[in-house]
Amino acid sequence: MGKEPGAAVGPRFGATVIDDGVRFAVWSGSAERMWVSLFEPWNYSEIDRLEMERVDDGVFSLFVPGLKAGAQYGFRADGRYAPERGLWFDPAKMLMDPYALTIDYPYRYNAIMAAVRWQQEDTSNMMPKAIVTTPSVVQRKPPVFKPGQLVYELNVRSFTLKHPDVREELRGTLSALREPALIDHLRKLGVGAIELMPITACMNERHLQPLGLRNAWGYNPVSFMALDPEMAPGGWAELRDTVAALREEGIGTILDLVFNHTAESDVEGPTVSLRGLDNLAYYRHDAEGRLINDTGTGNTVACEHPIVRELVVDSLRAFVNYAGVDGFRFDLATILGHTERGFQPDAPLFAAMVADPVLADRVMIAEPWDIGPGGYQLGNFPQRFLEWNDRYRDDIRRFWRGDGSTIGTLATRLAGSSDVFGRDGAARTRTVNFVAAHDGMTLADTTAYERKHNEANGEDNRDGHNENFSWNNGVEGETSDKDILERRRRDIKALLATLFVSRGTIMLTAGDEFGRTQKGNNNAYAQDNKLTWLDWEGRDVVLEAVAFRLAELRKTAPALGETALLTDEDVQWLSEQGQPLQTGQWEDPGRRRLCMMLANGTEHGGRIAIMVNGDTEGVSFSLPLRNEFDWRLILPEEKGQSGTTWDVAGRTVAIAIEE
Repeated sequence: MGKEPGAAVGPRFGATVIDDGVRFAVWSGSAERMWVSLFEPWNYSEIDRLEMERVDDGVFSLFVPGLKAGAQYGFRADGRYAPERGLWFDPAKMLMDPYALTIDYPYRYNAIMAAVRWQQEDTSNMMPKAIVTTPSVVQRKPPVFKPGQLVYELNVRSFTLKHPDVREELRGTLSALREPALIDHLRKLGVGAIELMPITACMNERHLQPLGLRNAWGYNPVSFMALDPEMAPGGWAELRDTVAALREEGIGTILDLVFNHTAESDVEGPTVSLRGLDNLAYYRHDAEGRLINDTGTGNTVACEHPIVRELVVDSLRAFVNYAGVDGFRFDLATILGHTERGFQPDAPLFAAMVADPVLADRVMIAEPWDIGPGGYQLGNFPQRFLEWNDRYRDDIRRFWRGDGSTIGTLATRLAGSSDVFGRDGAARTRTVNFVAAHDGMTLADTTAYERKHNEANGEDNRDGHNENFSWNNGVEGETSDKDILERRRRDIKALLATLFVSRGTIMLTAGDEFGRTQKGNNNAYAQDNKLTWLDWEGRDVVLEAVAFRLAELRKTAPALGETALLTDEDVQWLSEQGQPLQTGQWEDPGRRRLCMMLANGTEHGGRIAIMVNGDTEGVSFSLPLRNEFDWRLILPEEKGQSGTTWDVAGRTVAIAIEE
């Protein structure tokens, strides 16, 4: 094949166009031989199989002169086959390049991908092919999103598929996010950044096909960089142009990425990439050589391994360099911080991410847990990371459900969760406050279902969390009772208002602003159907209008979006009589009323008062008056009403500002 010309620019692995050819490079510490299979473009005909040379410390490399961008390829590896010892080498298995940027077709699970070696089943006709890709590097710009703003979590397909004002040919794709109707919606909600659920190519879990289901969420990747060909038919240019269009509207883009596991799953799963390249190195194993399953998916990526660390950082760099994204949310992010000593905030991967010059100013958001030993690490991530705050979610739900002794935790969560993020003298909160996310009950279902209803997932309702801190307002699920429906809408308004007035970054999942429902399904990952597709035409426009008004309030009351932890000079906690809450009132298990009054809450230096009435009965709230200021009620509907005393209905959040 010839000697490789000059050094490549960019990652040292993958397929790199150099001068008049392509250099292929891949790492395996245990493989004995490695090949590049070349394919006729856009079909499954293997036109050549070229052996790679082991050049240095596990690096296999080959330069193919005359090859150009657009060439399609895959890897094959050979070595010892002993699955009981974690060795899965089988040259009949076509393997995806971990550094692939583009693939020709979506992944489709086939049981032959999991066949034992002696069956000699070649999988090249059922595996997508990697495409040699040379995306343009975008001009580097600082992130649009700032901590304290609204993160809007969305699934591209479910968000765009049924919107009547989105062109039909764009529905389900990244380009749909540039449609004027959707951008207008994002602006009205005051979105600081959209958080895209995984847009990299994933594979269905093997148990879904017999059930007639498919993965709707994307949290089951094969490789970490290749975009979903159906979601991004225009490839990296489509992602780049979408990010740029949103940026022009002042909206950032955050990618939800999965580095904690892959679709190769447990020992019965398919061999499609990392397992076939070097299972023992790329995945974590126990002392007996068995796969560690700290993710609940069958395997756990060995993020402590230097090669995996390099792969993760190179993946992040690609999304910044080639698409200009604002940052990343990391699924089950504690896995990224594992070392031989367990989770470590100073783990080498975290250090590499923070120190990398391309990533230095990017937004980092952690889902701070996994299901393994010591897997819950809320508040323990490096200071650069924002963290999903499930204690906020649960405590806010418990308060509005009516649980006793929750007034103190309500105040703590409203104020930015200093008990979690104020440790070691930290001056700012890193909380991402949310009441509902893609995983779990929707915001509306929290008020309509006491129990999960996951029967449609085909697992006899065993999957999903059992404790949702939810309530049904008298009837489980769907009802035509107008009183119950009104109580539910009232509770949703209260939950939305609580979220929007909370200190720090807040997160809303697409559709929760207008009452989306999953019929009580709290684990709808396999429901790529009407259960998860947003019903834009049937949305609750009354709730939506409340959300828009709350967004406008958050824009004009900058104190709500601040991340500095509150001091006694910043906030007063008052009773409904306008007096400071006393110790006995804080400790009263039945107390469900308070007022959070923030100093310098508005753009003009006026205070803002958040009056929370969690009781079922209405109550009169009084506010202290200052010279040269008047109070004006801006929520609920009595907009513009001035005074110092207001009747606040039961289970309602009322907001007044000084002018």
